[in-house]
Amino acid sequence: MIQRVLAVMHARNLEFLRDRATLGWNILVPIGLVVALTLIFSGPERPLFKVGVMHAGPSVETSMHPFLATRFIEFFTPTSEADAVRKVARHEIDLLLDLRSAPRYWVNTDSPKGYVVEKLLLQSDPGLKRESVSGQAVRYVDWLLPGILGMNMMFSCLFGVGWVVVRYRKSGFLKRLQATPLRAIEFISAQVLSRLILIMVVMVLVFAALRLVLHFRMEGSYWLLFVVALFGAIALIAIGLFIAARFTSEEVASGIINAFTWPMMLLSGVWFSLEGSARWLQWLAKIFPLTQLLDAGRAIMIDGAGLAQVAPQLLYLAITAVLFLALGALSFKWQAN
Repeated sequence: MIQRVLAVMHARNLEFLRDRATLGWNILVPIGLVVALTLIFSGPERPLFKVGVMHAGPSVETSMHPFLATRFIEFFTPTSEADAVRKVARHEIDLLLDLRSAPRYWVNTDSPKGYVVEKLLLQSDPGLKRESVSGQAVRYVDWLLPGILGMNMMFSCLFGVGWVVVRYRKSGFLKRLQATPLRAIEFISAQVLSRLILIMVVMVLVFAALRLVLHFRMEGSYWLLFVVALFGAIALIAIGLFIAARFTSEEVASGIINAFTWPMMLLSGVWFSLEGSARWLQWLAKIFPLTQLLDAGRAIMIDGAGLAQVAPQLLYLAITAVLFLALGALSFKWQAN
């Protein structure tokens, strides 16, 4: 009995080692994750406060103002003044300092951290003009919930379609379908609709249940949020189908799907915001459809954004869906060989 077990184990080990694609993904994915996490979280200890600085130069220099030499404060350049003021009101950043033509600053009068940072600022420059803003703090659960729902959708779309289609091909099920009048685009469309209906029903039920339990923030339209989720699901399903278009090994397909999902989970803002991180890293994150989905979802839920505000994200998701569905249909093959 033991000899048979050892023989089967030895055969399976040889099979795994000879499958160089699978072996490569098992080696490269952990290395890639460690490098990515090191890149994101490397550097000195996290600062206590976060301050936006509007200025005319290319980067924040300590010579611009004495306050910028204060230790344990993270200084960064916001993309726009209006967006930064809104983040001050929502307690997402502690203070906004404008060093352009008429130096001034914005602080939330209800923020404890804003109160401390303001005292530090006035010690270095007591003559600055103050602009007060007020607003209710965004709880972490309000910010985190869209990320968790989006991450669950991502895994359901990619693994629920990509891995399953590869299994169909390996088992010969697709080869039998090839003998029917069914075309590749028809098969792909059926897979998209099936997974889309299941995902949207599950997401609506989960959203409704959490709404009753957590009473999270929902400022915008439920219908618009549903449309954003619909576009995001189609785009993610399309990527899953594109990955599954030609592969015959579940291990390889799983490795490639992980190569898609882990960067999105780390850089798309599921757990934490990339505000204040390297600008190139923020631009890289915008490439992922999950980033566009979460940005639009949070804008609707937290800020009450309308269709005009989330239209760029919807357009990006629509283009992504059409592109990957077309590529998946063109590269799709029915048989394993």
